[in-house]
Amino acid sequence: MQPEIPEKTHAVFVAAMAFLSSIKLDKGKLMKRIGLIGGMSWESTATYYRMINEAVRDSRGGLVSADIVMHSLDFSEVVALQKADRWDEAGALLGAAGARLANAGADCVLICTNTMHLVADTVEKMSGVALIDIIDETAAALKADGRRKPLLLATRYTMEHGFYTDRMRQHGVDVVVPEADDRAAIHDIIFGELCQGEIKSCSRERYLAVIEKARALGVDSVILGCTEISLLIDPDALPLPGYDSTAIHAKAAVDFALGDKAFDRAA
Repeated sequence: MQPEIPEKTHAVFVAAMAFLSSIKLDKGKLMKRIGLIGGMSWESTATYYRMINEAVRDSRGGLVSADIVMHSLDFSEVVALQKADRWDEAGALLGAAGARLANAGADCVLICTNTMHLVADTVEKMSGVALIDIIDETAAALKADGRRKPLLLATRYTMEHGFYTDRMRQHGVDVVVPEADDRAAIHDIIFGELCQGEIKSCSRERYLAVIEKARALGVDSVILGCTEISLLIDPDALPLPGYDSTAIHAKAAVDFALGDKAFDRAA
């Protein structure tokens, strides 16, 4: 048996609901909830958290901070699935994380890593909310500046599997990947150093050498296509225009959270 609500309390409740339904909320003051699938690695996820909150503070001022829910995965489990080429299982793992974020009220989901956008379709389907795609947003930033032939620096999975270059091509961007030995060096530095918080000047020089080699081949820009790479090199200090995928992705999340921007991600 349900307890009876006192008549006076009921009247106050009805009046309050009537008042709330009568006022017009200023959409510019509302904030959508951002869901982050992080931990891959946590070094770059921390950068996402900082960038998003800094942008919200700069926009709204004062003590305003972003409305964020996060699921931080155990990166070792994800890496094991990557190495074993068990991408379906990796997709299910991230998709379950996305669903939990949606259940926690997230209005959008970000996969805080370029590589795991290989399973973005699964994550989007399982979460049931808008997925802000790092590849789409990076392509939009390149096109806005008239860049059509960028060099991609990323993990070997991102550079060698077709999901990244194919999706960029759908946007009219022809991505160039480094030679095999350079790809191996870039990948090893990401996992062996950057994901573990190690920043080495010799590794920075190795990356810059790859960029110089590509510049001679006519590339017009550089994509920092792994969310850890900006920990090593400054995109604004490169010999070519640099595009930091982490910063671009974080900005897109803020644009969504604070505005009316919609994300209709086509498969």
